[in-house]
Amino acid sequence: MNDNSTERAPRLDAVLSPRRRRTLGMLAAYGAACGAALITAGCGARATARRDTLAFSGVTMGTTFSVRIAGGPFEPGLEAAAHAAVRAAFDDVVQRMSTFDATSELRRFNAHAATTPFVLGRETLTVLARAQQVAAASGGAFDATVAPLVGAWGFGAGAAAREVMPSPAVLQGLATAVGWQRLVVDAERGTARKLAAALQLDLSGIAKGYAVDRAAQALEALGAVRYMVEAGGEVRTRGLNAEGVPWRIAIEKPDAWPQQVQRIVPLRSLAMATSGDYRNFYELGGRRVSHEIDPATRAPAAHALASVSVVHEECMSADAWSTALFVLGPERGLALARERGLAAHFIVREGGALREFTTPAFDAAVAAAATLRTG
Repeated sequence: MNDNSTERAPRLDAVLSPRRRRTLGMLAAYGAACGAALITAGCGARATARRDTLAFSGVTMGTTFSVRIAGGPFEPGLEAAAHAAVRAAFDDVVQRMSTFDATSELRRFNAHAATTPFVLGRETLTVLARAQQVAAASGGAFDATVAPLVGAWGFGAGAAAREVMPSPAVLQGLATAVGWQRLVVDAERGTARKLAAALQLDLSGIAKGYAVDRAAQALEALGAVRYMVEAGGEVRTRGLNAEGVPWRIAIEKPDAWPQQVQRIVPLRSLAMATSGDYRNFYELGGRRVSHEIDPATRAPAAHALASVSVVHEECMSADAWSTALFVLGPERGLALARERGLAAHFIVREGGALREFTTPAFDAAVAAAATLRTG
């Protein structure tokens, strides 16, 4: 096991900590978010600049974000333009896909209690289409229609941690309102349609990754070719960092506080997302109730898996797949990741210790990135 202490944290570019399901559109307490989301990038909306790096950070989607642009010297005004472009990208995704903002496009779709087609923007349809692809490929382990179950277990918009578990009858009653097969996405016509009027969507397991992709695209539009964008457990990189090596992204050690590093992953022009059960949960009857809901059982995932990190070309796909693999658990998730050639890293609790398991694609991606240097 590669177990690195927090003493190495200052050498890192970011540390990924899993947060999803309750984040989109919810502004968390600023100080608490800063303490948990990043070790190295720092907090605060004020940007700082060095000769070789621009760096700024802030709050979005209920968590922190951090951006670093390497390769200076920089054109005058790039700092302010990059900050504004990234903020605009995040804000646009929140306005479209937030489960907390009553005026968001997603909330308006959820309120559409009919089975007639509903017109959605291209951005939301893009996310829905990818969500459906991952749902089909994972046997429904990832399911954007899980919103009623998320609420029933005390997560999501307006929900509070429960004092008693929802009854089997309540969960059974929600069965007809959940199921990715009950959603029809028609990108050509620009619509989505419910096959069950009670269907409700929650895109918190994929939209944050999409927001990171959008922020990355905004930076590239400004000419940035060496950057890192991170937002609460999702990250996307391009090129090399200011030291001329791949960006050093750390996977957080589950259950550790203060925050510690489990493994450092070198990334160049790749994205990574992490899902886990150790940041967003509550205790009920001596049981950990995680926000990661298994649609098959209609209950929080219950297994020894602590976290899954997925490396992918786009953050949206890494985000969705990390959720799906976590729901599947250590055996089925690892088997599916290997079968589909996914670059995935699993941390499993075993007898009071943590064990790491990786796929061949993950090992290959890390080995390839580790050999890269400037020149």
